[in-house]
Amino acid sequence: MTFDMNDAEPQKTGDLIPDGSFAKITMTIRPGNVDGQSEIDQGLLKASNSPGSDVLMLDAEFTVVEGPHAKRKFWQMFTVAGGKVDENGVSIGWKISKSTFRAMIDSALGLNPEDMSEEAKAKRVLRGLKDFDGITCVAKIKVEPSSNPQYSDSNKIDKIVLPNEAEWRKIMDGESVAAAPGNRPRPAQGAQSPASATPAWGSNADPALNTAAPAQTQSTVQAQPAAQGQPAARGPAWLNP
Repeated sequence: MTFDMNDAEPQKTGDLIPDGSFAKITMTIRPGNVDGQSEIDQGLLKASNSPGSDVLMLDAEFTVVEGPHAKRKFWQMFTVAGGKVDENGVSIGWKISKSTFRAMIDSALGLNPEDMSEEAKAKRVLRGLKDFDGITCVAKIKVEPSSNPQYSDSNKIDKIVLPNEAEWRKIMDGESVAAAPGNRPRPAQGAQSPASATPAWGSNADPALNTAAPAQTQSTVQAQPAAQGQPAARGPAWLNP
């Protein structure tokens, strides 16, 4: 038996997507072993591996759908419970993630973020975090400098691009949009906390969101009931518009 290598795809480099690039991306959730509150979120979340942390996270893989960086992937963790809380006892990390998730829905469905009609609001009510699996939206991608010399820099979402922004329409129409790099200073090497020195996916969590509370085995994310008179959210794909 012989192995014909002539039809092999060109090897891929480890180069990052350039800072400030705009692209259409699809999110895939990589399940953990911690249950969320929603029935469809069983075994979906991952617990922080930082000692004493109660942070629970959603592990997301993003794939560029089209354009010059098509098929390129990057990964990002989103805090959905635990860590530092605000004056009302709500996880600050969850509030940040929730804003991003809301923007993903608006970007995916072409909703004006200022549209608070009953129809638009109903589309923002999901059965659980699992419903984000497979969502496709437009994002500006950044290069996040590593503060730990053991790890290289990485791509992350800078922001989700919304339908009321000029870049959204261009990307959705398949046009090329020039990158808009940020001006971010590189963190001082060796300045990271012990939590940020943890390996693999746990290193993506923001150590500032961790607390010394015991680790949880169940998500504390509060499911939001649909507003009265709104139809229950239907399952993707995405989102059965």
